Amino acid sequence: LQKLIHLLQATDDPLIQEQALITLSNSAAFSVNQDIIRNLGGLSVIGGMLSDCAPKVKEKALNALNNLSMNIKNQEEIQVYITQVCRNVESAPLSSDLQLAGLRLLTNMSVTSDYHHKMINSIPCFLHLLSEGTDRTQIQVLKVLVNLSANPAMTRHLLRAQV
Repeated sequence: LQKLIHLLQATDDPLIQEQALITLSNSAAFSVNQDIIRNLGGLSVIGGMLSDCAPKVKEKALNALNNLSMNIKNQEEIQVYITQVCRNVESAPLSSDLQLAGLRLLTNMSVTSDYHHKMINSIPCFLHLLSEGTDRTQIQVLKVLVNLSANPAMTRHLLRAQV
């Protein structure tokens, strides 16, 4: 895992980055590896791949963060990327794999109300995706919206959103 994280830091080759991220994502399916990746500084390395990278690299980084977000301590570190993930969701092509990967991460990050406030500005986008996206996109957006609606503090923001 340490070598994969170092490889991500050392290369600018998108194909190598994708493969390293896929392997880290698969490794993160095991809870013991989630802690190891965090302790090795992997969350910030993977999070850094969300900006200025090829769309496929961003998608694989989002998938890795999604698997890593199953851990509360990891969520505390991943939450700093929520605004950027929301921007990626908004700017990605409609119903693309990149957009779906971002929505899956936002679904996990919105299970508790701790980070809902970071998603407020994206509510109009979520509602737009609900009306314009494919079935897969609509289902994923609904999961985020259901999580947000479970928080009474979000009611006003959800009801007042301009669509």
